[in-house]
Amino acid sequence: MAASTHSVTNQPPPLVGYDVFASDPALTEGVARYVGASRLDTAREELGRLGQAAGSAHAQQWGEQANAHPPVLRTHDRYGHRIDEVEFHPAWHRLLGHAVTSGLTGAWTRPDGHVLRTAGLLVWTQAEAGHTCPLSMTHAAVPTLRTDPELAAVWEPLLTSRVYEQGLRPATEKGGALAGMAMTEKQGGSDVRANTTHAEPLAAPGEYVLTGHKWFCSAPMSDVFLVLAQAPGGLTCFLLPRVLPDGTRNAFRIQRLKDKLGNRSNASAEIEFDGRSWARRVGEEGHGVTTVLEMVAATRLDCVTGAAAVMRQAVAQAVHHCAHREAFGGPLIDKPLMRNVLADLALESEAATTLALRLAAASDGGSEQDRHFLRLAVPAAKYWVTKRCTPVATEALECLGGNGYIEESGMPRLLREAPLNSIWEGSGNIQALDALRALRREPDALNAYLTEIGAARGADHRLDRAIKALLTELADLDGIEARARRLVERLALVLQGSLLVRHAPPEVADAFCASRLGGDAGAAFGTLPHTLDLASLVTRARPVTDD
Repeated sequence: MAASTHSVTNQPPPLVGYDVFASDPALTEGVARYVGASRLDTAREELGRLGQAAGSAHAQQWGEQANAHPPVLRTHDRYGHRIDEVEFHPAWHRLLGHAVTSGLTGAWTRPDGHVLRTAGLLVWTQAEAGHTCPLSMTHAAVPTLRTDPELAAVWEPLLTSRVYEQGLRPATEKGGALAGMAMTEKQGGSDVRANTTHAEPLAAPGEYVLTGHKWFCSAPMSDVFLVLAQAPGGLTCFLLPRVLPDGTRNAFRIQRLKDKLGNRSNASAEIEFDGRSWARRVGEEGHGVTTVLEMVAATRLDCVTGAAAVMRQAVAQAVHHCAHREAFGGPLIDKPLMRNVLADLALESEAATTLALRLAAASDGGSEQDRHFLRLAVPAAKYWVTKRCTPVATEALECLGGNGYIEESGMPRLLREAPLNSIWEGSGNIQALDALRALRREPDALNAYLTEIGAARGADHRLDRAIKALLTELADLDGIEARARRLVERLALVLQGSLLVRHAPPEVADAFCASRLGGDAGAAFGTLPHTLDLASLVTRARPVTDD
């Protein structure tokens, strides 16, 4: 009898069957910090159910299937009629349906709504990231629609509903709806004021028809879209439904789906409006950018959350692997050099999660101080956290060695997803310039930021020095645009340091201040000072499983 050569040993078990929420101390502690005491038990129960679902075998399978079978464009039916529909794998609908029924589009309708939704989005994104695009668009559309009470009365209950109904039908026939957006054009990119899509007024007040081409349209199978177009009075925001109230299809021509690096489960499209595309004005003519500002802020916070989620899942996979994989006489997790790498990755992940939750809490606060704080903190966080996602995913993949480079590990999908949030809703330079705009034009934004970081003054000498250096840099505005990235990076790091000093365990705050603010670390992950309590950082980041 031939000897067996396929005895499998020293291979870690899959990270499955665990509670994604409960296994993340930075997340659970943040929820406890910001959710009202009377609502905390309910919040934990709700997020725990979502965490168990996100860590389940079936959710992981849905994520794999949705990415293995990307959406397909059907421009015509079998008889030659134009239908402009995108066909998704059933796994996509299961993921999206679970998200909607879990309240991930309903932050605006309940106390602590943004904290609860941000925590839930951070949890559920770890099952699969692509389907969160329509969730984000739907959530972010609400404040823009509220500028028109008549439109909000119709659409807000549908967009915040916990009912998911796929398929294109009049909104009045559905228990819930999704929103997309179509802002970007090929000649302008982030410079939306260069848009050429034209809006022609009709006889009825507020009604127009649109003509033009949109280079990126998010979530093209949504029920309704927010669109920017040039009206006679200037750049204006419009609401464009896929299906008109009488049941006929609006003129919404999908030209092609983008073939993207990652985010494969999600459809991003080029679309055309042909002069018969009916739309309703939102806000005043010429005030399009102002009308969509809150929507942009909401989607940028989702970019921070999405990046934090990808980082957290990458770190969880790396720590889990190293806890079960042995090399050179013992578990990898106990090797000093690997422990340093894992601790450094965990530190980056926790700082991202902590910052995302603080922004969500400010969104719930609603005060003038909160609003001013968000005006500067959101672009700074969007710039920095999303940029850190790709190096974290890369290093976490390397922790698995060759196994991490194989598709079955799931790490390549995380790596392909990692750059997205840095590009989406304005890439790095756009965020840096927006932060400069806030510094120049809105002094209350800087005051609110300084009040926030000042709450930790005196608690750590490295943080105090970093705050002093930041103030010196802010006082020198010569050539500020050329060094905007450096400045905004420091704004984000000092804010993260302040939050961790106030709220994280001492070993976490100490490691962050030493490495990110004190300069005691190298350029690569795994270069933390060896004198830090690295084992505690790694233990804190390890997902809790039954094995």
